Amino acid sequence: MTTAHTARPVPPRVLEELRTADDAGRPLAPFTDEEGGAPLRCCLRRAAPGEPIALVSYAPLRRWAAETGADPGAYDEQGPVFVHAEDCPGPSGTDLPFTDSPRVLRRYSADGRILGGRLVSPSEGFASAFSAAFADPEVALVHVRAVEYGCFLYEVRRDR
Repeated sequence: MTTAHTARPVPPRVLEELRTADDAGRPLAPFTDEEGGAPLRCCLRRAAPGEPIALVSYAPLRRWAAETGADPGAYDEQGPVFVHAEDCPGPSGTDLPFTDSPRVLRRYSADGRILGGRLVSPSEGFASAFSAAFADPEVALVHVRAVEYGCFLYEVRRDR
């Protein structure tokens, strides 16, 4: 059985908040990505050369827990993410983004606890790795993270 799942960018409401003060309380400090390539979490694509972006501190599990009433306890963490410095139209496609490199898929339960992680390479196929993760009924969501720095890239949830 295949489970349908969707990659979720940082929501527009949250982006507005992060552009005022990020999850570490710092004000927005926009800059121009001269070379391009920064992985933008607001639209799930790489920045084009010359785009105005910002690096903000983001606590994805904390934000999810506030929506669901979960208490992730010590698993609550925040880290750096790139976003557009101004409004963004959001993702333009339905493909799983940032799957051109190995990634860590970190699984979380409904109470916000880590259930495990898995290193996935592009040759394995990310869609099947997500289906395997969501085959476990205890998995509420999956975070996709960069291998090099461990940074949060996006969240994946089951489609309802």
